[in-house]
Amino acid sequence: MDQEDIRYCLEKIAQQGDVRSFKKIYSHYFIRLLKLSYTIVHSKESAEEIVNDVFVKLWKKKEELISIDKPDVYFYIAVKNKSLDYLRKQNKKKVLNLALISESHLRTSTNPETIMLTNELRNKIKTAIDQLPARCKLIFKLVKEDGLKYKEAAAVLDLSIKTIESQLAIATKKLSQTLLNTDTQKKKSHFL
Repeated sequence: MDQEDIRYCLEKIAQQGDVRSFKKIYSHYFIRLLKLSYTIVHSKESAEEIVNDVFVKLWKKKEELISIDKPDVYFYIAVKNKSLDYLRKQNKKKVLNLALISESHLRTSTNPETIMLTNELRNKIKTAIDQLPARCKLIFKLVKEDGLKYKEAAAVLDLSIKTIESQLAIATKKLSQTLLNTDTQKKKSHFL
């Protein structure tokens, strides 16, 4: 769904209580919001409950959906706040950990060798991302995987845009180094 489709669905929900549009919005955002909540609460069941609670609250206040300027930011902030409230209630320390990294399931070829190389590269990238510091991983996920703009990610995480930029620079540099090192090691072992 693009932003125009999202806006159209929100209008239909707000004006007509359209359940089908609500299901589209729910399906579009659920996995991304679940991953965000999971990184904060570290419990799949709690994260699912939190995301569902956010959507129940949205349905109850559906008339207000039309006034949402930036839906992506709105949903991320709502889930982040609900997740932090959950932690406060559980008297647990907030620890950000990206245990769930989404993978692209796009394949451009059905050639077995190409598929194997693509899977190998995907695994190397996932491993490199897993090695990033927690805040770098979260920022990388929001900007590079979920497509939020720097300003939107900064709003979601209560950080400055400069912090987002510098953390992404760190993440990009570390990913490049890790991928370059594994490629260099592979070439060296190939010659032995």
